[in-house]
Amino acid sequence: MFGCDNQSIPDIQMDNTDISEHYNDGKPREECGIFGIYGNPRAANLTYLGLYTLQHRGQESAGIASSDGEHIYRYAGMGKVLDIFTEEHINNLGGHMAIGHNRYSTTGSSYLRNAQPFRATSILGPIVLAHNGNLTNAGAIRSDLEDRGHIFQTTIDSEVIVHLMARSGMRDFSEALIYALARVKGAYSLLIMNRDVIYAVRDPHGFRPLVLGKLGDSYVVASETCAFDIIDARYIREVEPGEMIAISAFGIKSYYPFEKKRESLCVFEYIYFSRPDSMIFGESVHDMRIEMGRMLARTEPVEADIVVPIPDSSVSAAIGYAREAGIPYEMAMIRSHYIGRTFIEPQQKIRDFGVKIKFNVVKSSVTGKRVVLVDDSIMRGTTMRKIIKMFRNAGATEVHVRIASPPTRFPCFYGIDIPTHKELIASTHTIEEIKKYLRVDSISYMTIETMLKSINRPGKKFCTACFDGDYPSELDGCTEDNQKYLFEDCGMNEYY
Repeated sequence: MFGCDNQSIPDIQMDNTDISEHYNDGKPREECGIFGIYGNPRAANLTYLGLYTLQHRGQESAGIASSDGEHIYRYAGMGKVLDIFTEEHINNLGGHMAIGHNRYSTTGSSYLRNAQPFRATSILGPIVLAHNGNLTNAGAIRSDLEDRGHIFQTTIDSEVIVHLMARSGMRDFSEALIYALARVKGAYSLLIMNRDVIYAVRDPHGFRPLVLGKLGDSYVVASETCAFDIIDARYIREVEPGEMIAISAFGIKSYYPFEKKRESLCVFEYIYFSRPDSMIFGESVHDMRIEMGRMLARTEPVEADIVVPIPDSSVSAAIGYAREAGIPYEMAMIRSHYIGRTFIEPQQKIRDFGVKIKFNVVKSSVTGKRVVLVDDSIMRGTTMRKIIKMFRNAGATEVHVRIASPPTRFPCFYGIDIPTHKELIASTHTIEEIKKYLRVDSISYMTIETMLKSINRPGKKFCTACFDGDYPSELDGCTEDNQKYLFEDCGMNEYY
């Protein structure tokens, strides 16, 4: 049923060992970043720049697919955007329309064949798809399709969308897409392209962000507005929950073809994932984090000499805390931004080397001081414990931890790699036990109520499932045992 477009550029394969796998900061990993543009002769080049700006949303693989109205071209590889694309690659991606994808695998293993945009050919013609999110019923759909003889090319959950489109019996591309999406559940912000049209779709709950912009006469779609800034595109608006936008030579056309659902915007986009210079869900991420920090200072004050963020995602919240508390803000912890894809470890074992290669404390700012450490979240707590020790060794007399979010107690099934119950320290330990484990003088979190109050915007409703276990969309057998590698039992995880 599926075949490769003969005009496509072959995939490439690159080393997929990343230093961040070994020296991460203990944070959950984002699912993906997507970017698309229609009506520009430099479409592939602008998509490359957009993906570069969205690199924080996924570092495992990246790809771009383009169209000149006759042929579909595609290039993808393992690693970061700068590692994959050369000027020659971009020049070979011809056409006036393109979509791109940065990937972090929340379903399907990290292999080249799982790099997106995913491409297939069917009775509907070429189908190219870039997905941000996680489909909670993809396992059941895939099993049913395999029983009916379907052969899958990848282990990514969103491939089921393409199969459902092809077997819909419809000959109209948009109708087949609506048919397929009406049968999947969970989180998706999608860019789907054929030779002539780019479709931008957001699930009815609106879990993941998707924004629409314009560059001259060209339309642009991306996960975050920071991708617009690098190419001087103008932000227009969000793609609304449950909306499908078709972008073609006739302009843009908006549809609302899906059953209305409870709005459930991912609050972790404000807390951690999105860049602070972006606007998502209609608001500035930086401003939202400032307000969270202010609220944290009001509800969880402490006497101290300096306020210090754990860089980089906690900087805005720490600024807000310091302003509200009237305590000086200090950049007393420095994060290295130059960790490469490979690193030669010292032959002599250095204690806590993994944290030290990424973070270091400015001793002159800390010695003899009572320190408030502000962070956006704690997952396992192992990295935070090592950071606390670094501040103690630097001469801090007291260390108080303030977390600009509630305790994370539940895994996420909507496209974020949040650990299982047993790995989440707040799920298995009391606040007092966490304090003893971290060896701090005090620790406080925001409550769900104070967090929502700090980002209160009329008419906006947020998903808080990772804090309270209230999952807004049916999980359909999707459990924490299979949420990241949903199709692991398919025998398809060999290196490719």
